[in-house]
This record gives sequence, C-alpha cells and structure tokens, in this order.
Amino acid sequence: MRWFETRGPIYAEDNYFVSRTEEVKDFADRLEKGRYVVLFAPRQTGKTTLFRNALDTLEEKGNGYLPIQLNFESYVDISESVFYKYFSVDLPATIKKALEKKGDKLSVQLTNYLDEPKFTDHTSMGKFFKQLGSLLRNQRLVIIIDEFDAIPPTALRGFLHTLRQIYLSGKERCPYSVSIVGVKNITQLNYDRSISPFNIQDEFKLPNFSLEQVQELLSQYTEEVGQPFDSEVISSIHKQTGGQPVLVNRFAQILTEEMDIPKTDPITMEHFSEAHLKLLRGRNTNIDHLITNIRRDRRFEKLLMKIVSYDDGVEFNLDSDLISELAIYGVISESAEGLCEIVNPIYQYRILRAFKPIVNGLEHEYLPEDKATEFDDYLTSDGYIQMDALMDNFRDFIARAGYKILQVPDTPQEYVGQHLLFAYLSQFVQIIGGMMYLEVPTGRGRMDLLILHNGRKYIVETKIWGGDRRFQAGKSQLAAYVKSEKAVSGYYIVFDHRKQPEPMVETETIDGLSIRSYVIPVLQEIPTSVSQS
Repeated sequence: MRWFETRGPIYAEDNYFVSRTEEVKDFADRLEKGRYVVLFAPRQTGKTTLFRNALDTLEEKGNGYLPIQLNFESYVDISESVFYKYFSVDLPATIKKALEKKGDKLSVQLTNYLDEPKFTDHTSMGKFFKQLGSLLRNQRLVIIIDEFDAIPPTALRGFLHTLRQIYLSGKERCPYSVSIVGVKNITQLNYDRSISPFNIQDEFKLPNFSLEQVQELLSQYTEEVGQPFDSEVISSIHKQTGGQPVLVNRFAQILTEEMDIPKTDPITMEHFSEAHLKLLRGRNTNIDHLITNIRRDRRFEKLLMKIVSYDDGVEFNLDSDLISELAIYGVISESAEGLCEIVNPIYQYRILRAFKPIVNGLEHEYLPEDKATEFDDYLTSDGYIQMDALMDNFRDFIARAGYKILQVPDTPQEYVGQHLLFAYLSQFVQIIGGMMYLEVPTGRGRMDLLILHNGRKYIVETKIWGGDRRFQAGKSQLAAYVKSEKAVSGYYIVFDHRKQPEPMVETETIDGLSIRSYVIPVLQEIPTSVSQS
C-alpha cells in the first residue's frame, strides 16, 4: 500500500501524489522550446518532483532530447576554482551516463572528450559546451540544476554570463535548455547587487496545491483503502495549510497512519480537530525550518505582527531585505492586492507561539484577586463557554495590569496586546480541554482566533485601532465570517494605542448574529512616578 510522504521526493509507485499535470506540461513545454528557465520557491514545495516529472515527459517524447539533472548542493562553501574542478568532472560524467541509459553508441571522439575534464573557469566552460554541441550531433542537451543557490558566490556572475552568451548564440546552442532551480531568485543570488547577467530567463512559478489538487491527493487514498474523508475535512485541510504540499501530506499522514481510526469509519471533522491540534503543537521538519528562520532576526517579529495587525497592510516589496528573506523562507507571499500575507494559518499560529514569551510575568493577574475565580468558572453548568464574561475579564485584566504590560519581556510594545490575548486564551482553552487555532485570512490587519469547545465555535478577531470607519467596517466583516464558519458569536478586540484612547464595549446584532466589540486602551509608556521610583 502507498503512503503520504513528507520527507523527500514523491514516487508514484510508493506515494500518494498530486499529478500537477498542467504544471508539468507547462514546464516540459518550456524545455522543449529551448527556454532558459528559473524555478525558485521555498523548500518543500514540490520543486524536485515537478522537474523530475517534466524531464521524464521530455524523455518520453524522444525527438533528440538529452535531459540531465544536476545538483549543486555538494558545492556549497567551496572556492570558485574548486567548484570548476569538481563540476568539470561531474558534468561530463552525468552526460555520459544519460547517453548510455538511452542506449546510444558513443563515438570514440565523444567518449574521449567526456572522459577528460576540459574546463577550469566559466570561459573554458563555454568552449566546452560549444565543442560538445558539435559532438552530440542531433541531440539537444537539456540541463536542470537543482539547489543552484549553493554555487560559490564568486563563481555566480561568470557562470550566468556564460549561460547568457550560449543562449544568445542561436537555436543550435548547447545546452539547448537550462533550468535553474533553488530557493533564492537570481536577484537575491547576485551578491554584488548589480544587474543580473541572466536577464534572458523565463520565470516559472510553482503554486501550492489548489483545493482540487488536495481532493485529488486524498481521493487516491480513499480509492485504494476505501476510507472516505468528509468534504468539510478536505476543505479545512486546504484552508489551514494554504495548500502547502508538506503540510497537506503531514495532515493526511496523521489522519491515516497515526490516529488509529478504523478503516471502516469515515474521517470526520472531529478527527480533523485532533490531527490539527497535533500539527499545531508537534514538531516536524517543515515547522522546525519555519521557526529557525523567523528567529534569525528579531525584526521579523515586528514585520509579521504588523502584517496581521493593521488594516493598511504591508506592501509586498522584494527590494526590502526583510520581506525578501521571509518570502525565501516561505513564510509570506504576495496577496491579490499586492500586500504581504502569511501563507497559511498554521504558520501564523506557530509564529505567534514562537514569539510569545514562555512567561510574561502577568499570568497571576489574569483573574481578579478579589474573587475566588478560576478559568473553569467561565463555563456554564452544562459546559458551554461564557464568552462575554471571559472577554470582559480580559479587558479588565489589561486595566488591572496597567503599565506592567509594557514590561513583558522580548515583546514589541506595539503588539503586546495581541500577545497577551493569545496567551490568555491559550491558557484558558488548555485548562477547559478545548482547542484554539487561527483561521483565514492571514493578512490585511486581521487575526482571527477560532475556539472550539463542546461542539461550539467562537471567533475572536483582534487588530490595532485604525480609525472609526475601519472599526465599524470590521464589525460587518466579522459578522460575515462568523456566519460562514457557523460559529455561535463573534468577538471583536481592538487595541487602542492613541494618547487619548476611548474605551468601549458594545454588543450588536448584525445580519442576525451577535457581535461583541471592545476597544481596549493600551498604555504607551510607563508613568514617570513609577519609572523614577
């Protein structure tokens, strides 16, 4: 039986897979037309599987194509001269192996040419390819270079210049087509910030899985095993992962291999919630890479929180080093409006957990001291959450804590309200045995927390004050979202950082739904009387 793979390339005989028929055909067509293609995307998005399938497609066509695959990963952290020393051996050996695999009889001249390294720098590499083209006769060499960004920085410029000269030399060039595959794009690789010498490239964008492709993947399991997924489970997996290939497969892996659900039972939303919780709290390579990357620079926290806290959003500008790096890491992408957005709710949740202080120093003030109150007291006698009282207490907690919220360690003051709300609700949900996760959208100033408990949904949206017009518009947006999620009610928490804030709480019925709104003042600075004491 096949399985869902999360650790490397996908093999159709072993794994459930998304065929990506259109993408593979598009990529193979570009190779067939002799394009010089760049494919840059974050790690674990299916690049290797895609181009390998495209090469197979091209090879099946015949027509004199000689496709080969190279990998530059082993060249990382070596000098330019050592790079060409090894590459001048690896490239001919790979070409020779591909010819032998096709069953071609190599001429003595071609055999001798491939057996002896012929280049030591980018200039002699260009001459090597020119001579090779005459020896290959009617065969068109197609090269795909994986992990291209491991090329030594000092070798990059000359290497790309040579490829450009070859491309411009005519249709009978060798190599006929070159594809550069990696994480960083050409501009980001060009360390001296000069204009890229490889401006003849055809850029290929590899999207995450669509909902239809997630359905295709999971249906293969159902057809083979007989165990169906409820349609809501499939759409929820796509929403929470944003179609990120490894996360989709990890979700399916948990549901089909780790939860011991009887194969005669359908996979339901109850199962989804359990798997989702495991994915949110557990460790895997993809999440580990995410957390490691966003911790590289403390400035990432401020940018990421700004993306989800302000209605204005943040322009997706790759000329910004911070935005460029986060895009490379696969943390953010460009929205339809040209703004930054975190690519999926799971990433956003893990980002909040990563930046949330383990101890904020205010945990003992979550509940009022003058009352013998515990978090369990915010449940009704029949076990439902008293959300109005719970959120009223959060408002009161911020007032009780006062200037102390500005002393929360390692937290930008501008976003301390969101961090404290997340910590407060996380502790509550854990104590009562519920579940909390983030829902879409993942940008444009909205952070929607969805709480599940005892069969009911509650949505808490939080943002920073951006004016009365936006405040009022946010209520209607939340009401529409509460309705689409079939939640019980919506709670709208807006943190007011103005010098003269206007605290407010009100409950309204919008489109038949209860929306309770809070404007919560947040102090801007520690009072002088306290700071001088």
